[in-house]
Amino acid sequence: MTLDPDACYRALVAHDARFDGRVYVGVSSTGIYCRPVCRVRTPRRENCRFFASAAAAESRGFRPCLRCRPELAPGHASIDAGSRLAAGAVDLIEGGVLDDEGMAGLAARVGVSDRHLRRLFETEFGVSPIAYAQTHRLLLAKQLLTDSSLPVTEIAHASGFASVRRFNALFASRYRMSPSRLRRAAKPGAVDGLAFELAYRPPYAFDTVLAFLGARAIDGLESVAGRTYTRTLDIARGGDVHAGRIAVSHLPRRGALRVVLSPALARVVPAVLARVRQLFDLAADPLEIASALGPLAAGHEGLRVPGAVDGFELATRAIVGQQVSVKAARTLLGRLAATAGAPLDDGLPGPALRFPSAAAIASMPVADLARIGLVRTRADALRRLANEVAGGALRLDPGAEVESTLAALVALPGVGPWTANYIAMRALRWPDAFLAGDLIVRRQLGVRTAAEAERASAAWRPWRAYAVMHLWRRST
Repeated sequence: MTLDPDACYRALVAHDARFDGRVYVGVSSTGIYCRPVCRVRTPRRENCRFFASAAAAESRGFRPCLRCRPELAPGHASIDAGSRLAAGAVDLIEGGVLDDEGMAGLAARVGVSDRHLRRLFETEFGVSPIAYAQTHRLLLAKQLLTDSSLPVTEIAHASGFASVRRFNALFASRYRMSPSRLRRAAKPGAVDGLAFELAYRPPYAFDTVLAFLGARAIDGLESVAGRTYTRTLDIARGGDVHAGRIAVSHLPRRGALRVVLSPALARVVPAVLARVRQLFDLAADPLEIASALGPLAAGHEGLRVPGAVDGFELATRAIVGQQVSVKAARTLLGRLAATAGAPLDDGLPGPALRFPSAAAIASMPVADLARIGLVRTRADALRRLANEVAGGALRLDPGAEVESTLAALVALPGVGPWTANYIAMRALRWPDAFLAGDLIVRRQLGVRTAAEAERASAAWRPWRAYAVMHLWRRST
């Protein structure tokens, strides 16, 4: 990403929050890098260097500010193909793919050569994928050292380091202090266990997102109570499946969500936080989106597109929910989870059902799916989807290529354009996904056909998924 130093400096002087997470400033006189919203005394222009990522600043020898804490900066969404591919690779890095499969495996997952992926990362973030991953792990460890009371050894593993010795050495060399020294300097009141803050760009319509998720919550798997969303979650890593719970609540004064993880997820913290960011659409820039949508978004600029913690789960919800009410879909999905999902047997309170894997559903006879209430066409479609995902032929995550994935989905019997685009909208995080065939969308647009809806939506590109959410909102 090309940065204009003069524009970046003006943003720094103004503490412009629109640049937070997009620009980092390294100060040569101190050796520290900051977010543009940092409230320390503004450095002289000649002492400032600007970077597109925290990793790029650290690769040039700068260490993170202890006051503005770069690890708490919000992410940012991308639209163009190259930026979207790099962002998808970041999601996979945070999910542990680079650690498990190396550069070749990561590149294969996003459908490019490892050389091309390195070029994309250099263009977008100013560093290689390996350097980006290393900085991500260090900043996560820094956050845990500051905000939690976890032992340093547990923090090393939770941040993705295989070796505590390697973690201590890298932390000390990069940040010029030992992990234990930062722990001693941390603010009092650090929480017990795994709790994190994930920043967003305000405004954020948290209650609207919570209501959307609550209306679709699967009994036994999810719950919404007291403005907190809780659910079970499975993360596959290195041949093992880590199963636990997450609880997400809102910290509006801090512009962040608070995420609490159960101890069983301690070894896969980066992957869990990546899933939460996707589910709650924390990378969105609401003012940029609202500007593109114009009057449609006026007064409701904080509306997000709820994502998914797992692409197969979301696709299953979409197929099961075809031509039935939201309430009926919840009932069917609850039966499916109770029949094919494993229990979460940890003795702790909260949801205790785990969503069934693609392999589990692929192995179910159609008759068993019919017994939970699915008509045969949808049971067939669900099993075909499960076979494609379990066999690795179909990927349903934000790093997947959109057009080829849409084509693969509509090629499945029983999956039409509405279902495919709904999956693209929520699981693939494609911001221009549009449900032209949706009855409510057509009614709100005052048109009769999907083709007319497509034409009417052209002015909202590339944010038509957000337009769908606003059109649905206007119908309630």
